[in-house]
Amino acid sequence: MKADTVTKGLARLGGLLLIAAAATLAGAGAPRPAQAASTLVFCSEGNPDNLAPALARTNTSFDAILHAYDTLVRFDAATKTIVPALAESWTISPDGTVYTFKLRPGVRFHDTPGYTPTRTLTSADVLFSFFRQWRKDHPYHAVGNGAYNYFNDLSMGSILKSIEAVDELTVRFTLNRPQAPFLANLSMVFAAITSAEYADTMARRGTPDLFDLEPVGTGAFQLLSYRKDSLLQYKAFEGHWAGRPPLDNLVFAITPNATVRLNRLQAGECHVMPYPNLADLPKIRSTPSLTLLRQEGYNVAFLTFNVEKKPLDDVRVRRAISMAIDKETLVDAIYGDTGRTAKNPLPPTSWGYNDAIADIPYDPKGATQLLAEAGHANGFELELWHMPVARPYMPAGKRAAEMMANDLAQVGIKATLVTDDWSVYMKRLMNGDHQAGMIGWTGDNSDPDNFLYTLLSCEGARKGGGNMGKWCDRAFDGIIIEAKQTTDVAKRTALYHKAQEIFKDQAPWLPLAHSMVFMVLREEVRGYQMNPFGLHLFHHVDLAQ
Repeated sequence: MKADTVTKGLARLGGLLLIAAAATLAGAGAPRPAQAASTLVFCSEGNPDNLAPALARTNTSFDAILHAYDTLVRFDAATKTIVPALAESWTISPDGTVYTFKLRPGVRFHDTPGYTPTRTLTSADVLFSFFRQWRKDHPYHAVGNGAYNYFNDLSMGSILKSIEAVDELTVRFTLNRPQAPFLANLSMVFAAITSAEYADTMARRGTPDLFDLEPVGTGAFQLLSYRKDSLLQYKAFEGHWAGRPPLDNLVFAITPNATVRLNRLQAGECHVMPYPNLADLPKIRSTPSLTLLRQEGYNVAFLTFNVEKKPLDDVRVRRAISMAIDKETLVDAIYGDTGRTAKNPLPPTSWGYNDAIADIPYDPKGATQLLAEAGHANGFELELWHMPVARPYMPAGKRAAEMMANDLAQVGIKATLVTDDWSVYMKRLMNGDHQAGMIGWTGDNSDPDNFLYTLLSCEGARKGGGNMGKWCDRAFDGIIIEAKQTTDVAKRTALYHKAQEIFKDQAPWLPLAHSMVFMVLREEVRGYQMNPFGLHLFHHVDLAQ
């Protein structure tokens, strides 16, 4: 990739050295007339697990990808509606099974070393982006890890009947059955459009792996370089279809420790940071040069039980663990007044939320009795996995795990704490390597399906799927599938309420908390807005000169 010659200096994050070096990246875009090039540095909390839209699974990846790529449509948080992006318009058949998209003419792709696009966006790129994930005989299906977990978690392979290029700028998706969340799902990262021409070029050169490692998208920023545990570097894309972004350069400085992020922010080494330590909030509020933003998160933190591993295959054991953990005390200690206890897999702000459900109570004596009934009167040993990084839904994973381990010890369960590098941790949970694992979810769109189907369906229970507990309940699965197939919101709501009742009875997770989400900005940042889905986007952000 370009600009690797400056990454050593950038990695040191040496204040002015960082900004000056980033502004002089090779090919970093022409500076504005009579102004110095503007470079925004975002102190990101972790590495992306992947830079390929079809393969990514974490929000750190989504942040990186959505600057370099565009989707056909996008979800507008202000209006809570789907709006045009690469598709300037679309129609839906009366029976809800045929979606026809008209692409924007003249949409340009980025270039990269050794490759210059010879054409603009066409239907061929849309077909390539979806066929790669869908068709096992596609020449790029096996490139990368070939798992396409998000595509599969949404059952896109069985939903899609055909995708056709009507003409160069018209694409028709035909579904096997109506899918109420389909349009919203096309706004998600897995559905970002990649370049078929670039893929063909790399295949002819015998370097197809570079297609995912050196991205070519249509996004507002062009990715120049990525170095794990250090930096992602971007430049503004002069030819973006929606207009050039205000910033000239964008740098993601990967900084897992929240205290270090705040120190770098105060020193001027970065401009924006996510997820400060809650203990630092008073200090941030009292610092004139910093602005603290907060928003109720569309999220849930939970402990997922791997039902394929004994003794967690027994619902009595899962319920006993749920009864043994004092969620109220945990939330008070970890979140203070910035979180609330969770009882359902949906956040309370979701239109499908069932508030009538009674939570499993904190009851250590009852937990001990249930364990005895299940044949574990003397308890058992349990691996309790916790996240190595702060997430919007869980600011202190290790501390939360320690508190849960102490609670479990009171009922005879000896918990051993386990963690791993963030991207490895996610992969291992999706593979089902854990017994009990702490994780969470921030919705990708406003549809309840994005939680209930992605995280709890039988389809998602496969190895590598989003259902990390590998729990497959056919009654639950039938209800959430039925809810997909109608656009009647009242009917869908009733079905989702019923599904949450089954969830609560079978306890495949222990829902822990819903959190407030915090971001901190330096005073020179202009135009940044928090995203309800946990993304950090800089398309319309600028710095005061």
